[in-house]
Amino acid sequence: MQHVTLNNGVEMPILGFGVYQIPAEDTERAVSEALAAGYRLLDTAASYGNEEAVGRAIRNSGVPRESLFVTTKLYVQDAPAEENTVRAFETSLRKLGLDHVDLYLMHQPYGDVYGQWRAMEALNREGRAKAIGVANFYPDRLLDLIINNEITPAVNQIETHPFFQRADYQELMRAHDVRIQSWGGFAEGRNDLFTNPLLAGIGKEHGKSVAQVVLRWLTQRDVVAIPKSVRAERMAENLDIFDFELTDDQMASIATLDTGASLFFDHHDPEIVAWLAGRRLDS
Repeated sequence: MQHVTLNNGVEMPILGFGVYQIPAEDTERAVSEALAAGYRLLDTAASYGNEEAVGRAIRNSGVPRESLFVTTKLYVQDAPAEENTVRAFETSLRKLGLDHVDLYLMHQPYGDVYGQWRAMEALNREGRAKAIGVANFYPDRLLDLIINNEITPAVNQIETHPFFQRADYQELMRAHDVRIQSWGGFAEGRNDLFTNPLLAGIGKEHGKSVAQVVLRWLTQRDVVAIPKSVRAERMAENLDIFDFELTDDQMASIATLDTGASLFFDHHDPEIVAWLAGRRLDS
């Protein structure tokens, strides 16, 4: 497994396993199979409702804790944000059954972002969150956070796939030493990704699937990827991407698929802002 080094020296696998939209009742089995396949980066969130199942899979796996990289995420907190952030973090630790996480992300750029970030900085200094970062932050919000706070986010997890490639934003993040991580790397199959003629043709040249081509394209761009699957054979296939390399011409051809727009939702849309910022989780 290849690793990337975050801006505080923490090493993170470049390929991991995500559990978004896996029902809680299926998550323990899926994570157990992912760990058996060789995944060591696990990505969950308080809002996914499956942290406890991830924790059970970790405990039953026999994989040493120090070999794992566990990410979870903070959802939008009511005031007082600093106090509630710590409470939310401790709830996530309890559900996971861990004494620390390797990466703690602010899931949405809403609410008292500064209060939440100050609490996350304290958790990082205490060593309970080995690295901290954000998710779904657009350039203006990310730069504002960097400029006005002490700790620069180690990671920004954003929608990144062949139809929304974020290349310019990746360069801006690189300039500020923020690692880009992809969510929705397969675009959830939208735009007929898995039958796309260009991607399928590249896959045929290498004897690989479209999914493997996409994951190789992401990791070859130094984008951390967290594909999800509930099928053990697909989990193994998604890991099998480090024995081939896309050519410069192939990378350039994939670049032509970029539409420059989200396939899911726009964080600048007032209706989306109202929905995400107004949503609250049961503890």
